[in-house]
Amino acid sequence: MTPDPIDLVVLQTQKTAETPETLNPLLRNRWSPRALADRDISPDDLRTLLDAARWAASCNNEQPWRFIVARRNQKEQFASILGCLVEANQAWAQRASALMLTLTSTKFARNGSLNNWAHHDVGLALGNLMIQAVSMGLVSHGMAGFDAVKARETFGIPEDIVPVAAVAIGYLGDPNVLSEKHRAAELGPRSRKPLADLLFASEIA
Repeated sequence: MTPDPIDLVVLQTQKTAETPETLNPLLRNRWSPRALADRDISPDDLRTLLDAARWAASCNNEQPWRFIVARRNQKEQFASILGCLVEANQAWAQRASALMLTLTSTKFARNGSLNNWAHHDVGLALGNLMIQAVSMGLVSHGMAGFDAVKARETFGIPEDIVPVAAVAIGYLGDPNVLSEKHRAAELGPRSRKPLADLLFASEIA
């Protein structure tokens, strides 16, 4: 039996987070779909996303983030990144318009000492990229499910550079292309813990 067609505009609207109206709409509308359309992304649009990441805040303005990225029509590099993903992620991420690995330098460039905030900072950079994507009608999905050792071997990543996450970038697609498990997650509601659960030794008067 063929599933009913999905109205992607309705799906996007249904995924808007239930938040105070004062929250920026870009934040309310950001989510991490797996259903991606078979569409290309232009070099200029990808460059804009990376520039958004480039302007993130970082400890001492160290900017420790590094990126390995490929558009889908860069077939060899795209396949190399895809091959670093776990099998479950490869199944849907193969339809991405671009794939990326985020990396971070673990040492401060100015003195070679350990940068304990490097992972925090690359997360800020990716957050910038994800919000910029929403503003451009794009979607993104960060993944922990990748093989960091294989990534290091495939791309010759130096020892002081650490692979952190994989990212799929693209356009919202039809959830019917997904496995039953992933389709259920795609169509289900978004949720977050209550703010009170996130405050430690703090009170907002």
